[in-house]
Amino acid sequence: MDYTTSIFIRIIISGPVRAADTDERDRRMSGDIADRYADWIVSNGRLVVVLVFLLTAVVAAGAAIGDPGDGGIGQFETDSEENGALKEIESTYGTDDAVVAQLVVRDEGGDALTRDSLLEGLRLQQDVREDEELNATLEEQGFVGLENVIGTAAVFEDRAAEADGPPDTSEPTLEEQLTALESRSDEEVEALLADALDPERDAGRQGQSAGSEEADPYEFLPTDYEPGATDADARITLLFQVDDGGPDEEPRAAYDAQVEIAEQVDERFEDAFLFGEGVTDDASSNAVGDSFVIITPVALVLVLGVLAFTYRDVVDILLALVGIGVVMAWLAGVQGWLEIPFSQLLIAVPFLLIGLSIDYALHVVMRYREARAGVIEGGETSERPASGTAAGGAVGSRAGMTVGLAGVSLALGAATVSTGVGFLSNVVSPLGAVRDFAVLSASGILATFVAFAVLVPALKVEVDELLESRFGRNRAKRPFGSKTGLSNRVLSRVAAVPRRASLAVVLVALLLAGAGAYGATGIDTEFNQADFLPEDAPDWAKSLPEPLAPDTYTISDDAAYLGENFAERGEGSQSQILIRGDVTDPDALAAMAEAGSGVSEDDAIVLRPDGEAAIEGPSTVIREVSDDNETVAAALEERDTDGDDLPDEDVAGFYDVLFDVAPDRAGEVLYRADGVENATGTADGGADSYSSARLLVSVQGDAPAQSIADDSRDIAAMVDDAPSVSAVATGGPVITAVVQDALLETLVEAFVITLAVILVFLTAFYWIRHRSLSLGAVTLAPVVAALAWLLGTMALLDLPFNSETAVITTLAIGLGVDYSIHVGERFVAERNERKSLEDALTATITGTGGALLGSAATTAAGFGVLALALAPSLQRFGLVTGLSIVFAFVACLTVLPCLLALRERLLGRAP
Repeated sequence: MDYTTSIFIRIIISGPVRAADTDERDRRMSGDIADRYADWIVSNGRLVVVLVFLLTAVVAAGAAIGDPGDGGIGQFETDSEENGALKEIESTYGTDDAVVAQLVVRDEGGDALTRDSLLEGLRLQQDVREDEELNATLEEQGFVGLENVIGTAAVFEDRAAEADGPPDTSEPTLEEQLTALESRSDEEVEALLADALDPERDAGRQGQSAGSEEADPYEFLPTDYEPGATDADARITLLFQVDDGGPDEEPRAAYDAQVEIAEQVDERFEDAFLFGEGVTDDASSNAVGDSFVIITPVALVLVLGVLAFTYRDVVDILLALVGIGVVMAWLAGVQGWLEIPFSQLLIAVPFLLIGLSIDYALHVVMRYREARAGVIEGGETSERPASGTAAGGAVGSRAGMTVGLAGVSLALGAATVSTGVGFLSNVVSPLGAVRDFAVLSASGILATFVAFAVLVPALKVEVDELLESRFGRNRAKRPFGSKTGLSNRVLSRVAAVPRRASLAVVLVALLLAGAGAYGATGIDTEFNQADFLPEDAPDWAKSLPEPLAPDTYTISDDAAYLGENFAERGEGSQSQILIRGDVTDPDALAAMAEAGSGVSEDDAIVLRPDGEAAIEGPSTVIREVSDDNETVAAALEERDTDGDDLPDEDVAGFYDVLFDVAPDRAGEVLYRADGVENATGTADGGADSYSSARLLVSVQGDAPAQSIADDSRDIAAMVDDAPSVSAVATGGPVITAVVQDALLETLVEAFVITLAVILVFLTAFYWIRHRSLSLGAVTLAPVVAALAWLLGTMALLDLPFNSETAVITTLAIGLGVDYSIHVGERFVAERNERKSLEDALTATITGTGGALLGSAATTAAGFGVLALALAPSLQRFGLVTGLSIVFAFVACLTVLPCLLALRERLLGRAP
């Protein structure tokens, strides 16, 4: 290697070749800035405290003034083919405003179709109808189930027996159904069931939708029901409610009614449940409340225990809690002022800020203690002059805080900027909730700096000075991890690792990171709404005394049973296929009829008892209406040349007939854009008037959104093969999958941006501070390694990468960079003050490492207790976050010191 090459390498690794006095001048310049900042905070302590509290009051007022409301995972603000198709469907076909809940009555190993069971179903409906508040939430059709089908059949049978002429065919009332069924014996009810469930009777009814006047009774029976049987181990009844919530509001009245009806269901049946959005929301809300009732005291004990062990001082613990309170007040205020809606993503923010708060507090307090303890024990704390002493010649509180805060303020500032900017990189996301997460996190990180780099130092000086001057209390405490003690011995042994096995540790870390990155490619990224439903508490939790004992939660099991045994209704139960183009082309109609022919039991599409996919479209409506209406049947016979019960000629003309006879049914699957409303039926449309069609695809409610989207797109692809039309899969589950995919994609982009921004910032920071271009990359390397370890562990534990765990990447980088900056800054400072690399590493790890140990233990404990929660989303979040903190701490105290030691040796500065 020639001399020029050697000079270039030294410039990249350490900075340009320069005189020692230039190094010293740069170091003193950055030190002067920190000194002046610390001196101003300490000298104006009371003013600082008053100003910060006033500012906090102004910010916190937003919590009372603003109205954040509730939000979901976020909405698209960029174009999406699926989203555009759904908007077109809503504008042309309209939307079903009914809220649908599902009542499942089961008798495992028995019969849920007995006379007594059907009567209980009708009596439940009667009780609900007689309650004015509950009845006000029901649509006109209200309950629709097999008990209504059999009750109606019994009424018609009675009317036919009583009539001299044609019987009355008007829809019977609930009271008439109940009276007619009560008058029949078990054998007579079974006969009615046999007639209603005869597979040869009205074969065309298989496609009818529940809630119509002639509802298909098979839709109320399990998917494994054998056609023709008069017994089944379960049945389902649909509850249709009024959606009066407005375009952006929940139908609160309907949801509240569901909860009350569910209680009546539990009282009336031995084994039954009501499943609906209101019931799941109520269960999830209660489970979160029960979870926090259990974990809050556990978390409080753990956090306070670790703080007590670390601080060994009540006053310092209280000051830390005051600072955390200020941060939380800022968080609530900013959310209120900006009207940021609460979403599941935002659950990470307060935990992140508590973790950062504890970390900042420990670094400030421990450096303050080090500054005071240096003179007390006869050691040398700093080259800076310290004005003000305590009794006995010890460094006073003001002088100690000036020295301590000056030593850590730049590191805190760098951590704040890098972490805050890293989180702000998420504003590139097209999802509103992710942008809200970015803004709120960055605001909270700024609040953390204000609380612990401005307020707490000033407040601590005033409190310590008061206690020492008036009460004679010695406030000079020993820093955690110093001198003798278990923590010091452990940290000292950790400090020996970089001296003895630096290269081996780095190689092992790289191998583990590579394995983690490979494992990350296999992480499950599917979004399943059922994964967010609360699970029943373990036996140990139920044995807790009141009020700690949680309720019993079966909602997750209920959802699984419903998805496995019935075709669900309501939100998330259907995807849609929008077909654009010449929908009057016979080939297009044939393609729509054949769509779904390849669906199997392994797919997310519901299969009817006859094995056909539960897809409703123009072909099913044509066959159903033609079975019931002679006019449509005659028009079809004229145009059906191949006997497949579909028109092959003059399809547009046939559509006109269909709209004339059954405008509501036709308007559900065809759009006539000739200015004639779908619900009316007079004017001939013509081929050009039919601009689109749609398929309604029933899907498994417990299937992952991505699986539903993939299977729906396969169905759309079958229709798309027809040359005259194009098909797009859309609907609630598909949009959910698109949102989830966008979330993951944008979080990956944000991750790359975060790393790039932080790397640039750290490089500039260390260049200005220490004239080194390599320290930024060295400081960031263990953070990336820890993140790779985390992703690999998630793959091993089969933890999904979804909306609540995806933000862990940003959180892990934020906390990891904070830890890493403190270690790197402390090492550089110690290396400039000490003669040997060994002494610098030992002082860094036992000094800053002690504060990091307390911070990591406290934060990991706070997050880790979320694993005790009843809500799976909280469990996963707590477990993954706890692991990320542990990995970040381990990487910063092992990998980073080893990298720093290798760098020193490469520079030839390791005596």
